[in-house]
This record gives sequence, C-alpha cells and structure tokens, in this order.
Amino acid sequence: MRRKSRIIDIGGVKIGGENPIAIQSMTNTPTADYEATIRQIEALEAAGCEIVRSTVNDAEAAEGFARVKKAIHIPLVADIHFDYRLALAAIEAGADKIRINPGNIGSDDRVRQVVDAAKSRGIPIRIGVNSGSLEKEILERDGGVTAAGLAESAINATRRVMDMGYENLVISLKSSNVPMCIKAHEIIADMTDLPLHVGITEAGTVRSGIIKSSVGLGAILSRGIGDTVRVSLTGDPTEEVFAAKKILQTLGLRRQGINVISCPTCGRTQIDLIGLANRVEDLAARYPHLTLDVAVMGCVVNGPGEAREADIGIAGGKGEGLLIKKGEIVKKLPESELLSALKCELDNWQ
Repeated sequence: MRRKSRIIDIGGVKIGGENPIAIQSMTNTPTADYEATIRQIEALEAAGCEIVRSTVNDAEAAEGFARVKKAIHIPLVADIHFDYRLALAAIEAGADKIRINPGNIGSDDRVRQVVDAAKSRGIPIRIGVNSGSLEKEILERDGGVTAAGLAESAINATRRVMDMGYENLVISLKSSNVPMCIKAHEIIADMTDLPLHVGITEAGTVRSGIIKSSVGLGAILSRGIGDTVRVSLTGDPTEEVFAAKKILQTLGLRRQGINVISCPTCGRTQIDLIGLANRVEDLAARYPHLTLDVAVMGCVVNGPGEAREADIGIAGGKGEGLLIKKGEIVKKLPESELLSALKCELDNWQ
C-alpha cells in the first residue's frame, strides 16, 4: 500500500498523494556551460526524465542556471551547498525547487533568508541529508552512521525550516549502504507525511550501480515509500532515467513504455538473439508513448508459446523467425527482417 504523503507541486509536476512516482536525474555538465547543460537536459527529457537537478556551486553556475531555466521544458532544481547567496540567486533565476542541507548553509539568519525567498515564490525546498553530512553529536552518540541517526538528522533539519514558517518541503535521506538506507526510509516514513525523494547515493558505475540501486530502491518502493526517485550512477545520466523507468515498471508502479521480454539464451538458440534483443531494446526506447509487452525469443521449444503472451513477439529458429501479434502468428520471416518487421508493427500500433 502506498504511503500517504502531502502533495507538493514542483514546476507543474505534482508529487505525493496518489500522483505517479516522478523520475529525476541530475546533470553532470558544468552548469556554467549552459549550452552543454541544455543539451544534456534535452536528452534526459527525451529519455523520460520528469524533474532535473543542476548544481549551482559558484556565481558562473548561477548565471548558467538562469539561462538553462529559460530554455528547457521540465522542472529545474538547484542543488545548493554552503553558500546561501547561491540559493537566493537560483530562486531569483526561477528555480522550481531548491535542494539544501540546512546544516551546511550556516546560521539561522542565512537559512531564513533562503526560506523566505522560497516562500515568496511558492517553490518547494528539498531537505537533503546523507551519511556524510550527519551532525557530530549524532555520530558521537551512535558511534557512527546509523539508520536511526539518518532519520533523526533529516527530521531535525526539517523542523528547523518548519519553525521558520514553511512546510512546502520534500525530504531525502541517502546512504550508499543499502540495508541502512532501506531501514532509514522505514523509520522516517512513520515520522512525517512529507513527500520523500528516494535513492541510493554513490551507487557506483552503470553496471554495479544499477544492481545496487535496483535492490535498494526495489525494497523501499515495494514498501509503498517514495514520491520521486533517482538512480545515482557514475556515467551518462540518461542511464539513470532508463534504470529508474525499469525499476518502476518492474514493480508495477509505472506502466508507460515498452516492456521488452527476452529469454536468456541456451544451446538451442540458433539466431543472434543477444544482438537482436539489444537492438529491440534500443528500438523500444523510441516509443515512450506506447504501453505494451514485446517478446524476443530464440528457442523453438518454448519461444513461440512464450511470445504469444506478449502484445508483439518474435520467436527465432535457424536463420528465420516468427512474428506474433496478440497470440497469433502473423508471418514467418528471415532473421534479417525480424527487426524491421517489428518496427513496422510499432509504427502502426493502435
């Protein structure tokens, strides 16, 4: 059952309540290089990203952020650390949300200036806490980072902002330790009804990070916890979007998009199934508006039957294959024509 949380509006994308879990990513270009940042955000949007975050780490980045905001079509979040003036500049530039950790912004006066500016524009503040930013008192008391300590730190930071009269907030608490991150989300989910942005921080490279994120996010999301999600990877951020979509799709939390089903291959496979399946997956990404299952099977024993369970299926034999649509064999084709036949079906799908 989905955790009930408040509804927050981020640049027109509503999160919380019964709204779909939003897919988020972060640019890795220097924000001061606004042209490169705009190109990357356009690629992220095309991949299915719904909210994007960019760092504002100096005055040049703040200027670039303002240019980026005017050029893109999805909500833009400013990632702020240490310098409250950069948060004020990003808000002035039209940020749709500000991500801060009040603990590293400084005095109450500085935090209050950020809060008042956000309040004047009606934009949310994301309170971000991770295992590397816990208060010294909590670390000393607990003997290091713990799940309870992460949740406590996030609540403390949230209350600090709430005491300044602002509750248009989103919370994130992240750790690269998957069991700890899962437990921390279980704890905080019972402590507040604010929306939660979930992710496994510093998950690693594309290959290992997707596995780590899938395990952690799968556990968190399956508990009904999470209103926005980011898969943090060391790589092209469009890979983060692809992974997030697949995690949500696998859990049945987002249905939009083509779900590619392919068999693992075995000694009976007589076509280039691995190459074909990868090409089908690339092809499927071009149809984000379609919601259907596409099967790619390479076995003459089970392939045709399993392909019939999908909306469209390809089942291969020796140098040839079957195109199957809604359980019925449409035609037999040479292996070389299977992909083009599938594309034709997708182009004309009703």
